[in-house]
Amino acid sequence: MPHEKVTNIALLIDADNSPSKFIQNILTELASYGKVNIRRAYGNWTSTNLNGWQSIIHDHAIQPIQQYDLTKGKNATDIALTIDAMDILYTKNTDAFCIVTSDCDFTPLVTRILSDGKMVIGFGQRKTPSAFVNACSTFLYLDEEVDTKEEEKKKNELRSNVQLLKLLRNALATTRDDNGWSKLSRVGTLISNHASFDSRNYGYSRLSDLVAAMGSFELKRDGNGHYVVKRKDI
Repeated sequence: MPHEKVTNIALLIDADNSPSKFIQNILTELASYGKVNIRRAYGNWTSTNLNGWQSIIHDHAIQPIQQYDLTKGKNATDIALTIDAMDILYTKNTDAFCIVTSDCDFTPLVTRILSDGKMVIGFGQRKTPSAFVNACSTFLYLDEEVDTKEEEKKKNELRSNVQLLKLLRNALATTRDDNGWSKLSRVGTLISNHASFDSRNYGYSRLSDLVAAMGSFELKRDGNGHYVVKRKDI
């Protein structure tokens, strides 16, 4: 699915809760949306826990923002990142925010940014709570899904995913023609507008591959070579 094009993106990284090895993946993905003008990573840079980030931030022009752990059990990084995000929202010409974290504490921040009409692109590990995942305009997991090479197991998991099945069926009901067929591109646009959906989070690079693997839908190309889809029980 084509991405919504934006001009200026602010990349804010919760380095305490994000793996550094995926930074190139993140920047490559963001390049398909627009230009990353602001690049900041937050954490206690005196800690050995951030050694992975320290070795790469300068290579990617990422500004490290120091936050000491002033109180045990409390993370000042969350507050610093949130304050900076609001400052950027009000004072910078930014069209979209990218928040890299696996912490659901940033969910209120995401909803606040969205209320100003800005896009929020989220990245995190699979342990990221669904509240944060669903709040983002779009969200991509950074770590690989377990057993992605076991194709049959992956298909079985898809077919038992009631939430995904409902999402697709609702989109088809809205977009189908008199014969029950829907253009797959329209289905993709609709579900992206209603959820932080991306087929890559399910192990498939294309929506057509995901739909075909689910087994509940018929998929074919129309006379123009475009994919169309309908429910098998129609």
